[in-house]
Amino acid sequence: MKTTELVFARPADCEARAPPEARGLARDEVRLLVSTPASTEHGQFRDLPRLLSAGDILVVNESLTLAASLPATGRRGAFRLNLSTDFGRGIYVAEPRPAVDQPGPMPFDEGERVHVAGIPTRFIARYPGLPRLWFVRADRDLGPAMAQQGRPIRYGYLDHEFPLDQYQTVFGRVAGSAEMPSAGRPFSSRLLVELARAGIGWVPIVLHAGVSSQEIEAAEVEWQPMYPEPFEVSPQTATAIAEARRRRNRVIAVGTTVVRALESAWDGRSVQAMRGFTRRYVTPDQPVGSVDGMLTGFHDARTSHLAMLYAVSGVDRIRRAYAEAAAARYLWHEFGDSHLLLNR
Repeated sequence: MKTTELVFARPADCEARAPPEARGLARDEVRLLVSTPASTEHGQFRDLPRLLSAGDILVVNESLTLAASLPATGRRGAFRLNLSTDFGRGIYVAEPRPAVDQPGPMPFDEGERVHVAGIPTRFIARYPGLPRLWFVRADRDLGPAMAQQGRPIRYGYLDHEFPLDQYQTVFGRVAGSAEMPSAGRPFSSRLLVELARAGIGWVPIVLHAGVSSQEIEAAEVEWQPMYPEPFEVSPQTATAIAEARRRRNRVIAVGTTVVRALESAWDGRSVQAMRGFTRRYVTPDQPVGSVDGMLTGFHDARTSHLAMLYAVSGVDRIRRAYAEAAAARYLWHEFGDSHLLLNR
């Protein structure tokens, strides 16, 4: 697929600049666009219990968000270092930025030393094919530095900084994501009660999300490299998904991170228990077999997240849905509105 096929038009001001609570809404009161093969429907996220059926299951990500953006200084002055994947022993994939609203790449040299939250750190090498990202090695663990000096990763479309608890979901249990698995943010405790009463369950995976979906720079979607992210699909979750499939109920992924984890554990017939690092890149050239739909936000043009949506529900349906969302002025990004894709 040509990367130009991931381009669409939307009003420039259709960005969520603050959490819905700042707009006078509860988490579960954001708007929800529902796309099925036959129709498009508008509603609120809290309508979810009536949109699904008893026996359907939601697969959610239990990863907690880290304060992964750290202050740094070097011979070029001050900058931010957004940590992504942690490989242990002080080695990370990270994205240096001149400022929150200024993406890289930045002109570092291999072997260049900087201080990240006061800790000596060396730029080892650029990530192959992704010039904004670097392998870095800190002289000691940056975990305590995140707790003391870190901030949630944010971008220039947000009005200002928000506390870390605004970047957590009701499902969060295991710390590790550089950025919030944001598809799960609109869930509330009251909504989970209503889903349970409707006979709709949920099961967890863990995938620690790295920095946000990078804009695809290759001419062909499938040529874009992906960096690895740690994930786990438990035996209990694999069994629950198999049981839902046996009953002919639907398996709905809550977010692109869940699709990536389940497709990494998909053997062509069923989801298997698995853990490790995944570089699985979900694109339209390979059908998605592990889910029957997904809940997600609205994604920017030319990104790997949008390519995944094409793979889940087809190019034409996503294009129609995005045209409808733009016309109805849905809000994009992590604090924005939601999109339910049902394939049957």
